[in-house]
Amino acid sequence: MDNTQSSKDIDSKEFGKVAVVYGGHSNERPVSIMSGEAVLQALQNKGIDAHKFDPKEQDILNLRDYDRVFNVLHGRGGEDGELQGLLDWLNIPQTGSGVLASALAMDKIRTKQVWLGCGIEQTAPFTMLTADSDWQQIVNAIGLPLVVKPVHEGSSIGISIVKTLDELAEAYHKAADCGDIVMAEKFIDGKEFSIVIIDDEAYPVIGCQPADDAAFYDFDAKYVREDTAFFIPCGLDETQESQLQHLCLQAFRAVGASGWGRVDAMQDKAGNFWLLEINTVPGMTTHSFVPMAAKARGMGFETLCVHILAQTLS
Repeated sequence: MDNTQSSKDIDSKEFGKVAVVYGGHSNERPVSIMSGEAVLQALQNKGIDAHKFDPKEQDILNLRDYDRVFNVLHGRGGEDGELQGLLDWLNIPQTGSGVLASALAMDKIRTKQVWLGCGIEQTAPFTMLTADSDWQQIVNAIGLPLVVKPVHEGSSIGISIVKTLDELAEAYHKAADCGDIVMAEKFIDGKEFSIVIIDDEAYPVIGCQPADDAAFYDFDAKYVREDTAFFIPCGLDETQESQLQHLCLQAFRAVGASGWGRVDAMQDKAGNFWLLEINTVPGMTTHSFVPMAAKARGMGFETLCVHILAQTLS
């Protein structure tokens, strides 16, 4: 059953000429292409005049020829406020969050600082790393194991789980190869969840479990392997799921995010929830959480894409 109300009666002609922006130059280009092609096909199947727009292959200012943009440009350039600012300047309606929220959410350290400043304390202890950091001091402050990752990357690119002091320097350089700023945070041992938010509503929580031979929920587990398990219902009881949804809505609103997005979180062995990060341009592949959560609400993929695009009409 389709539960969507805001988009089901919209004439496809109301959208005009739509640019589905994907690809780009970031490290997440392969995932963006998978997401963008799926969204493009879905919109076209619904009779919308939608067109591929890849900033790596086309002049970005040619977006002036379109009436609105469905942004599926993951990573730098598309998820960090740059595209949002350009479209604002060109006065072109776009899906998703604006400049400030996009820039904040793309920066994992700034996101955590905003959460803490808003009294949202459920985020793991963290610190920034540099090439001359005192590795022993980092371990003393945060403990082991810890997670090392680039601050401005998504899709688990450049992430390492560090279990010993000797592994820390190598993990730093791996992350630094993917981005200019690197962070370390305390590893949360427990269950991982993703919470999709659309129109300021938290959708059913999704539990995810990588295969036993996967180190953690990495790039392959997210987009390549077919043996990663996803759970809806997620395994939490009704009270816990509601608590997690409320926490993630708070986190989403705290950075000013809007439209649609995803919050990733963990539950430790003691049952406490911990926020990881916000994705303001989440994946739309066959392995992605947004279509899964929408399906659990009775919303098919094509309808979901039109529903998100319809946000640009308001």
